[in-house]
Amino acid sequence: MKFAVCGSIATDHLMTYQGRFADSLVPEELDKISVSFLVEDLQVRRGGIAANVAFGMAKLGHHPVLVGSVGEDFAAYESWLRRHGVDCDHLLVSDVRHTARFIVTTDEDMAQIASFYAGAMSEARNIELGPILDQVGGLELVLISPDDPQAMLRHSTECRSRGLPFAADPSQQLAFMDGASIRRLVDGAAYLFTNDYEAALTESKTGWDAVEILQRVGTRVVTKGKDGCSIISAHAEQIDVAAAGPVTKVDPTGVGDGFRAGFLSGLAWGLSHERCAQLGSTVSSYVLSTVGTQEYDFDTAAFLGRLRDCYGAAAAEEVEPHLGRDR
Repeated sequence: MKFAVCGSIATDHLMTYQGRFADSLVPEELDKISVSFLVEDLQVRRGGIAANVAFGMAKLGHHPVLVGSVGEDFAAYESWLRRHGVDCDHLLVSDVRHTARFIVTTDEDMAQIASFYAGAMSEARNIELGPILDQVGGLELVLISPDDPQAMLRHSTECRSRGLPFAADPSQQLAFMDGASIRRLVDGAAYLFTNDYEAALTESKTGWDAVEILQRVGTRVVTKGKDGCSIISAHAEQIDVAAAGPVTKVDPTGVGDGFRAGFLSGLAWGLSHERCAQLGSTVSSYVLSTVGTQEYDFDTAAFLGRLRDCYGAAAAEEVEPHLGRDR
């Protein structure tokens, strides 16, 4: 199955603070906040949500189509993605802007303070899915992940008009989009990905309660950090899957992207939602135990071993025939 992954492509600047942000924040003075944190480590890594998801899918043996906008400084990063099996033939390259940049500091509690420079990503609104669809010979699913907000809306509108199944993953852009835009984005999605906070924010901003959202989308996938995830559908019982572990927690950046990569890979293989979530949690455990969103590695035996340890022999046996098959 051919999947397209639309969204941000960025360079990540990852810093570590040996302390707790909470110790330096005074709740009643937040309107006057002016703080700085002395960091002890800086890692410059490849990132961006769409690129992270596509990389994770490629690690599992797929060849996802990456859709987004980058700058002329993207050549080395593009070579990396291509070497790992990501289809980069359909990227828009800006003549005037650099590739987006994500700057984040993580404290001892795994809390994060981040900034994001959109750069070339702001031109993603000029991307039309139709020509890509024609060139790749059809798409089974389009993931619309955080991107230029106008690009996200354009992609969801085009998916509906073309009858293309799509998954909505508004994530960080929920904070910037108003209720009307969020409704336009998610309405008709086959899947809606959020974490538990974003699930509540989606309901608050759209004015739709949980029941109405399930009338608008096929399935909600809600991640809950250390508490695993839930898959909620209108006509099926809720599925709860525990987080894969235990693992050494190094950096949480990109953990949600790893989950989506595994979940979508399972969908592409025709697996059940439970297996998809177990795959996603297993991939995310690798991301959590490394610095950088695309620095993790595993071979088939190691991945199946972790999947077996966390979710049982039946899970590993069902996944084994698919894992890495298309590499």
